[in-house]
Amino acid sequence: MDAVETLACVVGTAPACEALTINRASLYRRRCRPTTVARRRPTPTRALSPVERQAVRDVLHSERFVDRAPAQVVATLLDEDVYHCSTRTMYRVLDSSREVRERRNQLRHPIYQKPELLATAPNQVWSWDITKLLGPAKWTYFYLYVILDIFSRYVVGWMLADAESARLAKRLIDEAYAKQRIAPGQLTIHADRGSSMKSHGVAVLLASLGVTKTHSRPHVSNDNPYSEAHFKTLKYCPAFPDRFGSYQDGLGFCHAFFRYYNHEHRHSGIGLMTPYAVHHGLAPQITAARQETLLNAYALHPERFVRRPPRPPVLPEAAWINPPAKKTTLQDGSGSTIVILDDACVPLDSGRDARSDSAPKFIEVAQ
Repeated sequence: MDAVETLACVVGTAPACEALTINRASLYRRRCRPTTVARRRPTPTRALSPVERQAVRDVLHSERFVDRAPAQVVATLLDEDVYHCSTRTMYRVLDSSREVRERRNQLRHPIYQKPELLATAPNQVWSWDITKLLGPAKWTYFYLYVILDIFSRYVVGWMLADAESARLAKRLIDEAYAKQRIAPGQLTIHADRGSSMKSHGVAVLLASLGVTKTHSRPHVSNDNPYSEAHFKTLKYCPAFPDRFGSYQDGLGFCHAFFRYYNHEHRHSGIGLMTPYAVHHGLAPQITAARQETLLNAYALHPERFVRRPPRPPVLPEAAWINPPAKKTTLQDGSGSTIVILDDACVPLDSGRDARSDSAPKFIEVAQ
């Protein structure tokens, strides 16, 4: 509320409440509420004396119990025939000194940086991931590797194998990089934190190719949205079976699906164009042709279009992974700046895996 009052002096009450998502009625009610002085609460007769409270504080600060939770302290002392106070009272003693926090000696996980990736053209940012396809029997799987361009949604390479291997992933990335003729320093490849994605071999390959690699934060699925959405499109396809009868069965399905996805599927995220058209720079011609068709329809029956002549869907200018928060900057009379953040805002020969003597794989890299 104090921040709203400060901002209201600069931009007015209504804009300030709207910028900080505060209800104006709450602000007006606070302004009209009379100021009251809180009466001091009387000390209960059952309360610990100052000496007893200090004794409890000393126990909690001792080397033996400094990293123990109050419940552990109470239980340990009870086993030694010692009782100072209840667990809740220990929390009150700690709270009086503002010491209520995590006391246990625990491993602190590092704070991972939120990846913010921008693509304004094809072959700037790729996203890749691996998903399991159920095999013919229980506990059998085939592993589908997919590399996706986030701007065009074009699958630049995919591979089907019966095992997950960093060596296979390295080969797929190398083939896709060569087929797309990527220049050093041009590409960023994003993935989650799977073992293949974080492997030393893949990291060395990307470094030698001049490719920047980024990873999702642990347990944050939104950090790899394009690959996750693509796998949903794959697995919600009407022809997707409950299980694949064999490796060749899965290979045949993947051939048909990726051919359809790249060349026939009109993607809503890229102006209802095919990924192939956007990836190969055909979007402007398609948009112009669509516009001409719509204008001809408008000339024949203008009464059917109420507000304005029809326009085709527009191809987005950029694709983001975690776009940065929008900022609204205000300048007050004293020269201070107020910043308001808005968070709303081709086949290859079969080979063998290093871990298995019979691990078939199939790699397809788009031309």
